[in-house]
Order: sequence, then C-alpha cells, then structure tokens
Amino acid sequence: MSQIATVATEPIQGQKPGTSGLRKKTPVFMQRHFLENFVQSIFDAIGGAAGKSFVLGGDGRYFNDRAAQVILRMAAANRARRVIVGRGALLSTPAASHLIRLRRTDGGIILSASHNPGGPDEDFGVKFNTPNGGPAPEAVTEAIHRATEAITEYRIYEAHDVDLSNLGETRLGEMVVEVVDPVADYADLMETLFDFNAIRAMIAGGFRVRFDAMCAVTGPYAVEILENRLGAPSGTVVNRLPLNDFGGLHPDPNPVWAKVLMDEMFGADAPDFGAASDGDGDRNMVVGKGVYVSPSDSLAVIAANAHLAPGYAAGLAGVARSMPTSAAVDAVAAAKGLDCYETPTGWKFFGNLMDAGKVTLCGEESFGTGSDHVREKDGLWAVLMWLNILAARRDSVADVMAGHFRTYGRNYYSRHDFEGLDLAAATAVLDRLRGRMADLPGTVAAGLTVAAADDFAYTDPVDGSVSAGQGLRIVFDGGARAVMRLSGTGTTGATLRLYLERSVPGPDGLDTDPQEALAPVIAAAHELAGIEAHLDRSEPDVIT
Repeated sequence: MSQIATVATEPIQGQKPGTSGLRKKTPVFMQRHFLENFVQSIFDAIGGAAGKSFVLGGDGRYFNDRAAQVILRMAAANRARRVIVGRGALLSTPAASHLIRLRRTDGGIILSASHNPGGPDEDFGVKFNTPNGGPAPEAVTEAIHRATEAITEYRIYEAHDVDLSNLGETRLGEMVVEVVDPVADYADLMETLFDFNAIRAMIAGGFRVRFDAMCAVTGPYAVEILENRLGAPSGTVVNRLPLNDFGGLHPDPNPVWAKVLMDEMFGADAPDFGAASDGDGDRNMVVGKGVYVSPSDSLAVIAANAHLAPGYAAGLAGVARSMPTSAAVDAVAAAKGLDCYETPTGWKFFGNLMDAGKVTLCGEESFGTGSDHVREKDGLWAVLMWLNILAARRDSVADVMAGHFRTYGRNYYSRHDFEGLDLAAATAVLDRLRGRMADLPGTVAAGLTVAAADDFAYTDPVDGSVSAGQGLRIVFDGGARAVMRLSGTGTTGATLRLYLERSVPGPDGLDTDPQEALAPVIAAAHELAGIEAHLDRSEPDVIT
C-alpha cells in the first residue's frame, strides 16, 4: 500500500546552488540521499510545497527519467497540489519557463546541466525556477543552501513509477500529475511572435536551412516548428533525437563543438542559414553561408531589426547585456534611443529588468539570447528571429552583417577558455591581478596602455541589491578591453574565461579576422595576468 515515508538524513557537503542551479557529476547525484536532500531543501526554502503547483521536466540526459520519478514522489509526500510534467519528463528550459508563466504555477524544477556533456559519468543538474519563470534569485538559492546545511529528514511517497508516456492526468496520492506535450504550448507561443507565413514563403522559395539539435532536447521542438509548421524539408533538423548521452557529442553550440555544422556552412554547397542549440535548448549559434555570427553581434543585429517581427513591431522597451558581452548592442541602443543595461553574468539579472518593464531584449556572449516572452534565454526563439529578419529583409546573413557593420561599426570580440585548470591556481591568478587593479592605469603591456581597471560590481536598478566581484575589467587607451572571470558552469576543475574586445568605427578595417584584430589585446591580457607563467598555458582550449 502506498504511503508517505519520512527518511532520516543529514547534510551533504557541496550542495550550494549557483545561478544555474546545482551541477555535479551524475554519479554524485545518484548517491544515497543526494538528490532527495536537495529537492527537500528546495521545498523547505520556499515555505513548503503544500497546496502548490509546479512544472517539472528536463533535457533527457542520463538520470533525467529516474530523477523525475523521485521528484514527483517527493512533491506528493510534501502535499503539492499539482505537478505539470513534460511527456517522458522532457522539457526544454525556455519551454519550462513558458509553461510556468502560462499555467501560473508556484515555480518549476528543471533537470539539466545545460551545455555540459551527459552520460553515466558526465554531468547532471537540478535548478529551481520561480513563479516568474526565471532562475531563482540569490536570496532563494541562499535559502536553499541554508536548508541543505540544516536538513535532518526528507519525505517521499512510496509508490510505483508514474506513467509519463501518455498525455493526461493521474494521481499520486492526493497530488495530480498532469503529463503534457512538451512542444505544443511553446510552438504556439512562437507563432504569436514571428511571421510564420513570411518564413514559410521564404523556405518554399528555395531558402535552405540546417539546424543541428546536437542529440539534445531541442530536436522535437525544431522538427515541429521548422519542418512541420514552416515547411522545411524533412532532414533539415539533424541529430534530432534526444539521447541520454547526447550521442557522445558535447551539446554546446559553438564553432568547436558544432564543427560538422560549421564545415557544412563553409563548404561548397552550403545552406543559406545554419543554427545549433544546446543540451536544454536555451543557447544558440547562428551561421550564414560562409559567415559565422558571434553571439554579441547576433544580439546587436536582433536589437536593430526586432521591429520586423510582429511580436516586436511596437519597438523595444530597452536592451540589456552581461558585462563580458561586447558593446555592439550598446551602439544600436544609442542610435535608437533605448536604455541599455550592463549586468553581471546570469539570466536572473535580466529577469528583474524584464519584470519591471525596463527591457524587452537581452543577451550574453555565451550563446544566450532572449526576450521578455519567457524568463530564460531561448535558442529556438533566436533562430526564428533571425529567420524572420531574413525573410523581411530578403537579404543573406552575410549581407545583413556587412550592412550592420557599416551602420554601427564593428566590435571585434572573442572569448578564450582555459579549461580543466587547478582551481587554486586559477583563483590565485585572478587574486594577484585583483590586488593590482588600482595601480594598473598607466601601465603599458604589449604596447597598449591601461586606461582603467576595476572589479565589476552591479547595483540592481529594480531592487537595489548589490553584486560585487563579477569580473576583472581592464580598459586600454582607445577603448579596447579585456575581461577575466572564472566560469560557474563546469563540474570538473576550473575554467578561466578571457574576454577580448576592440571596436572599429569603419568604414575601413571591418573585415579583418577577429583573432588578428585582437592580437594586441590578447598579448596585453596574457602579460598582465601572467597566464603562461602561472598556469603553464599559452593557448586556450576553446576559442569562440
């Protein structure tokens, strides 16, 4: 007979969630009590689950299905009223955000480690999103962490697995489990934002699209929207079947991990438009025939052309970017008279601005772009926005980019990732540089003179909260800059991220190779941080 069990437990170290929730290696989450402790701590931190409704789903990576069953039984034991779960426990992160908002739930639990690899020995993650559909703010993640440090028991319903393969409602104790189509509501939302008729006509006229779903959750969404609703030929979406190990692929849509797509787009018979998305569907990469669009430039182009999409015809309230993202969108905002906000890395900061009606569009250099239609970045949304822009302008991606640079100038930009570093060594590099920041102005490195240097701090204009220590910024005479910070999305070792930027107003010098254009800035940043000397690295592992 089914019943509620109260299980004695004790705190487990390492359960402090970050901006993207709690990420660990899958075997860690599969340890006794580990997942249960964290889920119970989520419920405790939000004042309990009794009488509340939640959305549940994930990107389908290894352990997704088992974790979903555990969470359902824990929600029932904690007296939740209803859990809305995607069929097969699948939901892309932006689709989950939309469902939370559409159904006005008390939040949602998303099972994903985003763009990190999946599999029995790879990464897993659990993230709580609040009723606005966005990632939990720091006050909530801190409350969850405190709960993990004080937990003594968790509650779980002892019952058989819930059938998540068929749509409809069932009961788990007193709780309703509603299984929904993970794609339909999201696809319907996209039809309200973009001119599907114009995109459909462009594709029918011979415009060729290639979308690489990277064996991740976006596959079913892309098939439904691009092939079924927009009429792209079958096979337009490749790697379309979500696999629990992403087919051995690294589900990160950048030129390194989406090399097959890049090779095709730069090949002799390239399609007109290419794109890829990541593990949980919130990131995107855009490529034209023979032209790669950096995420920072993509954000700027979308800001300049968003009015061409029906959902944004009335204009933008404002725009926002993360501090490490290039200032390309700033130039568009200035030309259009829009407020432009510079925030720390983390989508939760954009959520505050969107909830307050201050911005419509936002983006990060880490292949994330989105708008106020949800409170997460949204990979397919960005792809559809680009298709809408191309259909309205009847231009190629290359023509759009060339025209944009002529109008607004070009911000040469690149991110260099040094991965798998010893955490102590990487932290020491930044600490040494941080200690010198006040003395750096006037210093000459690799022929460049430092004009200003600081450790970025942000005061939220909505709630007044202060976020300090968000990245070291070094600005050189002429406006070039280098930014350094440690990534918070990995599970093994440390990743030092070096962001490099140099602006060229034009008309000359707009078609230089970015790494060549940035060479002096790269050399100066390496010299100032002592990367070679202290990390024994001369070249990054990944360049985007």
